[in-house]
Amino acid sequence: MGDRQTVFVVDDDQAARESLNWLLESVGYHVDCTASALEFLESYDGSVSGCLVLDVRMPGMSGLELQNHLIERGWCLPVIIVTGHGDIPMAVRAMKAGAVDFLQKPYNDQTLLDRIKQALDLCSQRRQSHSELALIRANYRHLTQREREVAALVVAGKANKIIAIELGLSPKTIEVHRANVMYKMQAHSLSELVQMWMRLQVEPRLTSQAA
Repeated sequence: MGDRQTVFVVDDDQAARESLNWLLESVGYHVDCTASALEFLESYDGSVSGCLVLDVRMPGMSGLELQNHLIERGWCLPVIIVTGHGDIPMAVRAMKAGAVDFLQKPYNDQTLLDRIKQALDLCSQRRQSHSELALIRANYRHLTQREREVAALVVAGKANKIIAIELGLSPKTIEVHRANVMYKMQAHSLSELVQMWMRLQVEPRLTSQAA
């Protein structure tokens, strides 16, 4: 499906599925409907961008249980809960788990469409963020242990001369390691390297091991 986004609908009520499918297709969305949480899990592998419009009370696995499965699997698929049997504790639970919204049936069509647009935008942002982090991690793996040590001290704000003293190396060697770090991490500035380091959640000081 490439980069095309899909609105996934999971609802055991056939009439509700068909009605929602018609509404979404009428405004140009690609729609994929399933009748149960298990059926959705059997067909979805996390690779398709989109959002999930999810009923709560269904035979077998509930909508909130499916929402938890998405979180456990690390799938960045925003969820919109729709239900005819909602209550405040259920809504709070869904929202705490990251649901974009919790709508009670019958809902306003335009409100749902607005939430779907919001969810699809959120999915795009999440996937972009995940792609960026994956690249940062891949670049980090190319650093030698010594380069990681130097990078950690640079990020901590220490000057080359201080780093050289702490690691028992010459300032010139530190300059070379620092340049290698910037090149391998594809960082164009110190602030950019710091931001990358924060996203990696690397401790400011790594264990010193010569590479």
